[in-house]
Amino acid sequence: MTDQEYMQIALKLAQKGCGFVNPNPMVGAIIVKDDMIIGQGYHEVHGGSHAERNALRDCTEPAEGATLYVTLEPCCHYGKTPPCTEAILESKIRKVVIGAYDPNPLISGKGIKILKQNGVKVTCGVLKKECEMQNEIFFHFIKTKTPFVALKYAMTLDGKIATRTGESKWITGEEARKHAHALRNRYSAILVGASTVMMDDPMLNCRLPDTRDPVRIVCDTNLRIPIDSKIVQTAKDIPTYVASACEDADKIRAFEALGCRVLQIPKEDGHVSFEHLIKALAQMKIDSVLVEGGAQIHFSALKSGFVKKVYAYIAPKILGGSEAMTPVGGFGAEKISEAFRLKNRIVHFPGEDILLEYDMEEKDVYGNH
Repeated sequence: MTDQEYMQIALKLAQKGCGFVNPNPMVGAIIVKDDMIIGQGYHEVHGGSHAERNALRDCTEPAEGATLYVTLEPCCHYGKTPPCTEAILESKIRKVVIGAYDPNPLISGKGIKILKQNGVKVTCGVLKKECEMQNEIFFHFIKTKTPFVALKYAMTLDGKIATRTGESKWITGEEARKHAHALRNRYSAILVGASTVMMDDPMLNCRLPDTRDPVRIVCDTNLRIPIDSKIVQTAKDIPTYVASACEDADKIRAFEALGCRVLQIPKEDGHVSFEHLIKALAQMKIDSVLVEGGAQIHFSALKSGFVKKVYAYIAPKILGGSEAMTPVGGFGAEKISEAFRLKNRIVHFPGEDILLEYDMEEKDVYGNH
């Protein structure tokens, strides 16, 4: 097998840590000796052993003289676990093949340098693009110190996210909804506006096996969401934050008594400031946020300049209606030249629906970030 083929195996292993390792990266590792895989492992949970140590622990024979394939540069500092470079050197591995450099300033080339200085042969950049894409959330959070924000919505072929009466279940089919729940598992937090809670009374959890629920965030400027809503009633089971500018102490106490944490966020254009909210979440070490509606929140997020990716599910249905809701509200652009622009299209076909995945252009017309 080639280096690329072995790295593909390591990438698949790394993916098993999706949703469980944030804000750490997903990392996979395999150990090859005499053209046979003798050990494999991945970073399974935040605070747990790293992929390299798990792979070494899994070895069916001594790793001396073997080659280690790992999707991300081995760590060389003491954090929640000891440095992986130490374990590699102790095992007398002969060669290390690395997918991507670690952007963490504590590592960033230092791990490679230590290995080389101790006589280990190192090859870098095997499936580099794939390894970096797998950890785009981690790379962004480490470099910017702000959460990676993605916008997700489902709409009909004529661009409606609900009927004129507000009905939205279900725009897309079962396969698309499963894919959307997999996104909830990947992102650390899910964010919606008060109107979404009041209209749909959602749980905002992840309903797939072997996954975990994201932190739930509701933007509720005036604390309007009902106390008996599913989100509030289950706040002691799933971490739930309500971002609000309301200063009514009695209201705040009522929410906090049920397990919600109320975040005091200043207003902008009459609504909770998305920029201030994202900065508050960064302080809480939340590395990623999936924004799921409604239309006003989507516009606020786009206008802030923090959105890095858009997932648009399109169903083969037409609703019509001038009063039916569209994915993005707010005051919108006045000119075509002011449109938010996207790039790097990826097309998926979950069931009968289409998913368009885009990256946002680095700068928007409002001059933010």
